Amino acid sequence: MKARVIVTLKNGVLDPQGKAIEGALASLGVNGVNGVRQGKVFDIEIGQDDAEAARETLTAACEKLLANTVIENYAIEIA
Repeated sequence: MKARVIVTLKNGVLDPQGKAIEGALASLGVNGVNGVRQGKVFDIEIGQDDAEAARETLTAACEKLLANTVIENYAIEIA
């Protein structure tokens, strides 16, 4: 089973890397970009056939390692 975990900063948390990307895009002539927030994407293969069990495993992985839940949100997509 394949899954994707998307980790993003919570609203209100400063994102200096996103601001730097926004500035770089403007300096490269990419106009119309009014905000950039950066995040992380994890593509994971999980050896379970039960989607609910896979979600529980991935939630534990996010809570323990993949996301800093104080400042980050995460979303789990199972394919």
